Amino acid sequence: MEIAPIKAQLEGVFACAEEKLHRLVDTHPGRFPIYTTGGKWDFSGEAWTNWCEGFLGGQLWLLHLHTGSPFWRAQAEHYSRLIEPRKADTSVHDLGFLFWPTWKRWYDLTGDESLRAVVIQAGQTMGLRFREKGGYLRSFLAEDSLFIDIMMNVGILIYAAQQTGDRALEEKGLRHCLTTRKYLVRGDGSTAHEGIFDLATGEFLRQSTQQGWRADSSWARGLAWALYGFGTVFGLTGDARFLETAEACARFYIENTPAGGVPPNDWDEPSPALPCESSAAAIAAGGLLNLARLTAGRAESSLYRETALHTLATLSGPAFLAANEPGWEGILKHGIYHQRKGLGVDESVMWGDYFFLEACYQVLHGT
Repeated sequence: MEIAPIKAQLEGVFACAEEKLHRLVDTHPGRFPIYTTGGKWDFSGEAWTNWCEGFLGGQLWLLHLHTGSPFWRAQAEHYSRLIEPRKADTSVHDLGFLFWPTWKRWYDLTGDESLRAVVIQAGQTMGLRFREKGGYLRSFLAEDSLFIDIMMNVGILIYAAQQTGDRALEEKGLRHCLTTRKYLVRGDGSTAHEGIFDLATGEFLRQSTQQGWRADSSWARGLAWALYGFGTVFGLTGDARFLETAEACARFYIENTPAGGVPPNDWDEPSPALPCESSAAAIAAGGLLNLARLTAGRAESSLYRETALHTLATLSGPAFLAANEPGWEGILKHGIYHQRKGLGVDESVMWGDYFFLEACYQVLHGT
């Protein structure tokens, strides 16, 4: 794919993001939406769990980095500070989602050690979720529950361990990744959403799902979390097993996703009413760009990058980008939060907007 036209298209994504996010911080100052209803940010609907606050601050940091605007810098710092108390939150498994897009990016920009300390504490808090019997970080849902989503959060635990020389903490993170790899990633590279363990013995009992079609199916966003998450952990550790797993997930994604690059909510659901889950595509695009860098020099690298660029070209087109719809408050349309619960279905979702913008930033700035 020619890079100049796609870069011009992705500049339009940032223009759209500036307009939408300016409206959000002006209209709903200090608030953190999760999904839209009818295209409007819905602050009254069920949240299911408290996991999305980092995605708004992360978008604001990306806008600052892209434009250099002091306005976006001030907003990014403000919304990052609002979530600082969450660094000690033991009720969720999502501290990577909160602090990696915000405080980690802030620290990387400034080198301020007080910012790094917040990231480290968040990673250490993640470690408190570890169950020795079973060898996994438990989900927010229950002690016996392991979610594939945690692969996108375990990186902050490993980072904290490496920054502090805490080998025991790092071992928890590595064991979690190996447990996830063993029980939730299947031989064809597809993934289960959830694993259930016996609390008394740590024995793995079964695969399950909260958001997919059924326990043995492949929920698209979960696979995208695995694709991106295992690649990130390989980048942190150099452990080839995690790169192997990320590439298996990438192969499944590429082989099973329609030509436009956007999967349904679950690949196994027969004749889905909604053919697109754009947030899964945005996450996968970022994960594929990451894999392209990690495999530079290999033939697969070009495939990963081309697939990511093709996906971003689709997402930045008029069918998905809300640039010409002033009444639509999100950036990326046709995302799904929780289809079973009827939350944010065929709407904008905050993580979809964030990972879309992040992938666009990677292409425009070569990061």
